[in-house]
Order: sequence, then structure tokens, then C-alpha cells
Amino acid sequence: MIHFDNSYARLPEGFFTRTRPTPVRDPRLIALNRPLAERLGLDAEWLASPAGIAILAGNDLPKGAEPIAQAYAGHQFGGFVPQLGDGRAVLLGEVVAPDGARFDIQLKGAGPTPFSRRGDGRAWLGPVLREYLVSEFMAAVGIPTTRALAAVTTGETVIRETLLPGAVLTRIASSHIRVGTFEFYAARGDRERLELLTKHVIARHYPQAANAGDLLELVVRRQAATIAGWMALGFIHGVMNTDNMSVSGETIDYGPCAFMDGYHPNKVFSSIDAYGRYAWSEQPKIAVWNLAQLASCLVPLMGNDDASIAEATRIVHSFPEIYQAEWLARFAAKLGISTPRTGDRVLIEGLLTLMAADEADFTRVFAGLSDGSARAEFADPTSFDAWAKDWHARIRNLADAPQIMGRANPRRIPRNHRIEEVIASAREGDYAPFHALEAALCAPYEDRPDWGDYAQAPRPEEIVHRTFCGT
Repeated sequence: MIHFDNSYARLPEGFFTRTRPTPVRDPRLIALNRPLAERLGLDAEWLASPAGIAILAGNDLPKGAEPIAQAYAGHQFGGFVPQLGDGRAVLLGEVVAPDGARFDIQLKGAGPTPFSRRGDGRAWLGPVLREYLVSEFMAAVGIPTTRALAAVTTGETVIRETLLPGAVLTRIASSHIRVGTFEFYAARGDRERLELLTKHVIARHYPQAANAGDLLELVVRRQAATIAGWMALGFIHGVMNTDNMSVSGETIDYGPCAFMDGYHPNKVFSSIDAYGRYAWSEQPKIAVWNLAQLASCLVPLMGNDDASIAEATRIVHSFPEIYQAEWLARFAAKLGISTPRTGDRVLIEGLLTLMAADEADFTRVFAGLSDGSARAEFADPTSFDAWAKDWHARIRNLADAPQIMGRANPRRIPRNHRIEEVIASAREGDYAPFHALEAALCAPYEDRPDWGDYAQAPRPEEIVHRTFCGT
């Protein structure tokens, strides 16, 4: 059973609408994350039973659940939308894990809510499998992220460009509170609910914060670390709207996300990002922009005067320095350096420049530094040889460099073409490729011969150039 303690549902009306999931015809379990279930203190065997599957599909409610759809606003590609909210997700409630940590349990694809904006509230199988694989990989490499507890098929179809198989993802997060949640109340001038939300977030995520200014500073620090983690993986979120930025610092909403194969700083995959607003290299700048929107919401609680505006501005402007330190630490580790020096930035940027010129494979270059195979990833290996002389000189006396590189450079990532292959097989009812890829991605640093194909770059005909929103 699931034992709930629903703190968000105890907030006043206006933070959410009480919404039950819409039952589905024939739910079947695709995947159950048993280690995560144990982490949450849940009985995996019960979750895999017909009674558990009925809950994971939204056909039944466990005792203590208080299903809600959360309200929020958001800046989408820079334009403000005053009301968004959970249009296809229902938060069942919160559980407190054995170690005292609190987590949301949410069903994505659970049917229409008052925020669905004429949508059907459903998800099709492809985005559910994509989010399951990518979020669990992110957890395996230590990036703050939402998690996937389970995926089920619904026995129903959803209508997009064509008829597609429906599915529901059970998503776990430390909370689903976003920058856009703050914007929802700030835009309405609702100071009372803005204060309640701020107190709730401080109690839940940042108990060390004494006030709204402290909260802003801590969110900035967490986001800086998370974005630096994305960059070190070649990860492109694809839709960094303020409603997709969690105040907990977790990566959330894996829609048109992608990992680069061939590296270029201006790489874009999202089909809806026509102008490259959310390109790989733009992600730190967009994080600052989003945090500035959060700061604007919190200024009224910081005093709402010139001094408060100056303090909020100072905090937001601290992001670049914090981010650069996180970036340097992560990329230095990818070169085998545990304690970076100022000059190491030139070494790192030199390699990235060479990689961009050839669009060398991001993951394979860094993973290949350990075994000498990185050279083969360049069209002109002599340019790499010149760089490598300086690199070898830098790490010559660092005995632990191989171990540091091994912990910083995954052998495998959720490559776009592999995910598409998994989805294609699943649409035919074959989930074996999904489970095989999941196992490989959950042990991304392990070098196993039977997982060798997952480390290969796509052939030209396999390259995925565009990814699409999961709705």
C-alpha cells in the first residue's frame, strides 16, 4: 500500500483543482522501477499486482490519495501565458520515504483536467518510454531529476497526427513546483498565496532559508549545478520555459529533449524551437532569464523597494560565477582533473573547439580519452594530437586521472536513434528492446561487451535531427 502525507493538498483552494484520473480500458504493466519503489518504501510486488496496476493506470485510488491538478503559469519561448497548469497530469499525493525525504507521486497521461485547454489529457506510448529512459539515465549519472516509477499501457488509442497507443507514466519528484507556479500568483497580485507558496517551498526544499531572498539564492545555486550537469552530458532540454523549471533544481518535463551525437554548441533538436532559443549553448543564459522571472515574483516579499530590487538583481547576477565554477569542475573531471586550475578552461575549450569543427561525437570523444580511442573520432586526427600533448602534460602526474575520467564520462547515453528504435518495437508489442536499453542506461559507466552497440554513434541514415513535444 501507499501511505500518503499530502502537504500541497492542504494548501487553500486556488493552488490546484481536485481532479480524479480518468480510468482506462485495459491497463498492462510495461515497466516497474523496483529500486525506486524500495527507495520510496513501497511494496514492489503489490505495485506489480492487478490492484497496483489499477492505481498506476488511474483506474483506482489508494487510501489517502488526494488527487489534484496543480495550477501554474509560465513564459513559453519568452511570451507569458497567465494560466497553464497540469493539463494531462494528476498528482495522487505525497509519500515520505524511510529516510524522511518527501516525494510526489504523479500520473502523466491520466486524462483531462480543468487545465487541459481542450486537450484529451492523455499521453501516447512514445513520450512515456522516452521520459522513462532519459530520466532514469539522468538519475544514474547523478543529475537532479524527476524519476520514473512505472509505465503502463492503457489498451486505448490517442489521436495525434494518427492513432497511437496510449500509456501512463508514474512520475516521482521531490515536488512539481515550478517557477511558473510563482508566476501564477504574482501575475494576479495574490500576495497571500505567494507568501503561502514561498513558505511551503522553504519548508519542503530549503529549510535553511530564512526569507524569500535566501530562497532565491538557494534556487540559483541548485539550478547552476543542474545546468552545468546538462552541459557536461551534451544534453539539450529543448523547452526551457519557466513552467518547465523546477524550484527544487530537478530536471523536469522531458519533452523534445535530446543528447548530442556530433557536437556543435548551437545544436537544436526541438521541432518547436525554430530560432534556437533553447540551443545547447544558450541553456545557461536561459536559466538566468528564468531565474529573473522568479526574482520578479519574490521582490514583493523581499520589501518591494529599490533595495529589494537591487538585492534580487545581485542574486540573479551571481548565477554566471556559480555556474562557471560548476562547469569547470565537471569538464575538468572529464579530462581526469579533480582540482582544476584557471588555465584548465583554455584546455577544455580547446578540445570543444576541435570537436565543433568536425562535429565529433560528444560522448565518444570524452569516453575515448581513457582508452586512446578519442583520436579516431576526428576527421583530422592531427589537430587532436596537438591538443593531446598539452593534455597529457597536464595530467602526467595525476595518478588518479583514469579513475576520475571513468566516473565523469558515461560510456552510453540515451541516443536519439536508439530511443526511436525502442519506441518502434514497443508499438509492435515488443518491449524487449526497451528493457535491454533501460538496463544499459542504468549502468552508464560499466563497460560490458554485450552493451557495446549502445555506445556506437548513429550511422548517417540513423541520425535523428528533430525531436517532438510529448503532448
